[in-house]
Amino acid sequence: MIHPVLEKRGRHIIWWLVWLFLGLGQSLLFYFAYGGFPNIGIVDGLISIIVYSGISLVIWYPFSYFNNNIEKPGVLISNLVTLGAISVALWALGTKSLTSIILSQGNNYQAFWDATFPYRIGTGVFIFCLVILTYYLFISLNNLAEKNARQARLESLVRETELKMLRSQINPHFLFNSLNSISSLTITDPEKARDMVEKLSEFMRYALSQKDEQPVSLSNELENLRLYLDIEKVRFGDKLSTEEIIENNCLDFKIPVMLLQPLYENAVKHGVYESTECVKIKTQAKISDGYIEITISNDYDPDSSSRKGTGTGLLNVTRRLELFYGNKASIKTLKKDGIYIVSLYLPTEYL
Repeated sequence: MIHPVLEKRGRHIIWWLVWLFLGLGQSLLFYFAYGGFPNIGIVDGLISIIVYSGISLVIWYPFSYFNNNIEKPGVLISNLVTLGAISVALWALGTKSLTSIILSQGNNYQAFWDATFPYRIGTGVFIFCLVILTYYLFISLNNLAEKNARQARLESLVRETELKMLRSQINPHFLFNSLNSISSLTITDPEKARDMVEKLSEFMRYALSQKDEQPVSLSNELENLRLYLDIEKVRFGDKLSTEEIIENNCLDFKIPVMLLQPLYENAVKHGVYESTECVKIKTQAKISDGYIEITISNDYDPDSSSRKGTGTGLLNVTRRLELFYGNKASIKTLKKDGIYIVSLYLPTEYL
């Protein structure tokens, strides 16, 4: 397990700055305890901080073991108290031994040591408690980070599952109608039937080959939608015509795969299918004020006895926009002068 202090450079720097602050605090305490601050106090203070900081780094490993393997609070507290006693004793002995070796003979270090010893032990216990609290903070931060990561993975999985479910709702009726049309054409016009099979094959290959809901360019999406409309033209003949007005700077823009498909299905179902006149499906795309506006419009007969739709297509598109863009994208519909208009507004900087 990586030491939490050494894991990140920023923590490493803060760790030594805190020890410097603790060293200054300890020196101030010893100044009042001894009644002055001799030169030996500088050496003692430096060695004291270096020794205890090293011991504190090592403390992490038994501390981590206790927290991971001991469930009873009483046993855990007992082990931490024992660890603290050993740490403070090693610190005191290590500091005195190293300082005595470094300082020359004849100094007054023993008197300094005796005067500051009670305060030294109190300081050692206090610092040990700070170190333990710091390590508990590291554990809490790590647990919180892991929890957030798990939650993010779960949300991603739920999002992906819902997107796949929404995609699975796309064009089942279109597929059945196309197969029925092909079945009829095999008798009346085999050449058209073969052409329709090829277009349907290309269309389904595109729909099934796009994995993991990766966004695709608008040009690729439109190319596939042309296949869809070509197949529908075989069914409806001259009743269906199409028009595209796409600005060049929109072609490379990324959108969720198959996002527009339900809108074209609605245009065919409520426009072409229920009208006795020629119906034009018009597609427009332009970029304005940080958004790409994609508009799909079609003629419809307001006087026809239209069956009320379930709204599944628009709900599908709306939900997918929410999953991909949050509240940054929107969809609007409008009926005006016998034309049904659906407009999508997608942020250009999002994908």
